[in-house]
Amino acid sequence: MHRFRHALTVLREDLDAARRQDPAARTLVEVALGYPGVHAVWAYRFAHRMWREPALRLPARLLSQATRAATGVEIHPAASLGRRLFIDHGMGVVIGETAVVGDDVVLFHGSTLGGRAMHHGKRHPTVGNNVVVGAGAKVLGPVWIGDGAQIGANAVVITDVPAGAIAVGIPAKIRPRPDTRVSEVYIDDPAIYI
Repeated sequence: MHRFRHALTVLREDLDAARRQDPAARTLVEVALGYPGVHAVWAYRFAHRMWREPALRLPARLLSQATRAATGVEIHPAASLGRRLFIDHGMGVVIGETAVVGDDVVLFHGSTLGGRAMHHGKRHPTVGNNVVVGAGAKVLGPVWIGDGAQIGANAVVITDVPAGAIAVGIPAKIRPRPDTRVSEVYIDDPAIYI
């Protein structure tokens, strides 16, 4: 019974996170029924539990591929995702097998947490808490993205990003984050569209 309550709490947190992060979200019912990013995260949570049982790894992988076909979001069931992850719009998001994602992270459409090498072992990013990854951004390899960092739209990140920093460009350049709100950063510098 405790596990069931915990699972319901996590699912509710996912709904609340989407509603909080997306100003277009009007109700929890709308989010639950019409947000493919939320559906992909829920399917991942189920597939991830399956993945932990060696006999269920193939079904877990098949579920992740069915979810990809239905939502446009590909999350490997072995990835480790924190709580309250919000995938906005969803289409084209890829999260690789050895990726680790902290709590309260926002991933916009077309973003990738991918690898750069074709070998076994840690080859995908580790993303801290409260990180925002902009539309089309690619975070590649076993890099570390610190808490509160922001990855700009279409940035290609192949090095570590310190906590609270901003990464923009191809390849991404690291800039200190100004002491302003994200909306002020967007207005003052359109190149950092997050």
